[in-house]
Amino acid sequence: MRLFMAGADVFRLNFSHGTHDDHKRVYNILRELEEELSRPLCVLLDLQGPKLRLGKFEDGKAMVQTGNPFRLQLSNVAGNEVGASLPHPEIFAALQPDMSLLLDDGKVELRVQRCGDDYAETMVVTGGLLSNHKGVNVPSAILDLSPITEKDHKDLAFGLELGVDWVALSFVQRPEDIIEAKRLIGGRAKVLAKLEKPSAIEQLDEIVELSDALMVARGDLGVELPPEDVPAVQKQIIYSSRRAGKPVVVATQMLESMINAPTPTRAEASDVATAIYDGADAVMLSGETAVGKYPVEAVSMMDRIIKRVEIDPLYRKITDAERRAPERTASDAISAAARQTAATISTAAIVTFSSTGSTTLRAARERPNVPIMGLTPNRATYRQMALTWGVHSLMTADLTSFSEMVNIAVDAAKKEEFAGSGDTLVITAGVPFGTSGATNILRIAVIE
Repeated sequence: MRLFMAGADVFRLNFSHGTHDDHKRVYNILRELEEELSRPLCVLLDLQGPKLRLGKFEDGKAMVQTGNPFRLQLSNVAGNEVGASLPHPEIFAALQPDMSLLLDDGKVELRVQRCGDDYAETMVVTGGLLSNHKGVNVPSAILDLSPITEKDHKDLAFGLELGVDWVALSFVQRPEDIIEAKRLIGGRAKVLAKLEKPSAIEQLDEIVELSDALMVARGDLGVELPPEDVPAVQKQIIYSSRRAGKPVVVATQMLESMINAPTPTRAEASDVATAIYDGADAVMLSGETAVGKYPVEAVSMMDRIIKRVEIDPLYRKITDAERRAPERTASDAISAAARQTAATISTAAIVTFSSTGSTTLRAARERPNVPIMGLTPNRATYRQMALTWGVHSLMTADLTSFSEMVNIAVDAAKKEEFAGSGDTLVITAGVPFGTSGATNILRIAVIE
């Protein structure tokens, strides 16, 4: 309750940790709160994805020295200062001489000199302490590996049965990974692609087109790319997502110091603000709310930063300058006209009617200077739109006529205190009602 009141809209169930019973208990609490508050609480299932790790070491750990040789092999051998087991044949299949391997979140770097199907002779570029099951990253290789492991299959089936709204797909390397996930999910939830591999950035537009939303996952992305490249890649992902009208989330280490401190550093506050200026739909906290000492304060701080940025005249100038021209479709023309009309006559809000959320997404892509009330008869859409910029979701009955649409929009705006007597609304919808992507009506309504 306190996290929601502080500003949280989406709650992540991180399946890298916890049991199914743990996640079910949290999910049930969220749904009870949703009923109590009469507001959507969106639930995102974050799949663990494949974890590439070293085997065990003789003494549980070993110090590897810069400049020394280090042998990786497929067979199960106890590791030491000159070699270790790497039980992942797909890595050896992708390795080539001169490739880099990063161990333990990049703390140790190896350079491949010779390799085969079950071994790699490397040189230690950056030495350090290694221990059992430390992670392995191969930045320059595309691994013949599905992003959905056997564990993920079980977690996904469990989450879909619970009724999660979004599924975050880790370790996305190529467009085919999104196709595979969507096939398994079968429309029961939306797919959010976590972009954390350089290979995914090389096929960014194709992945954006196939995904329902994107995440700039700066944890692994920051390991696999040089630190100086991450800000540019973040902007590239946001730009591509915004151009396609897909929600985009920026995540990882946003207010990291608030795990142990009640206030963030100035650099962290600036980092959050930059994501908002760049056009992100949402920003995500991880350890700050999962294990931190000040979870409510962290959410409140992030909410304050967002609100401060969005009232900055410079934010509006940047947003207007980066808006893309509408495509030559009726839907885009209506959505662009809704924003322009709202600005010209100073309406109180834009109201969208959409079963699937497509009309609401188009309105959000325009980044109007007034709130968007997203009305829908579909409970899944009602929840899923909580991830989208500027949208206040509301449940409504199925519509049967245009006049009914206007009456419901006016009543909802008054009830939710977005507008009062004498205010105007811009209303958009697709007719026939329930037709996906058919935004074709714009109406101005005056509240009496």
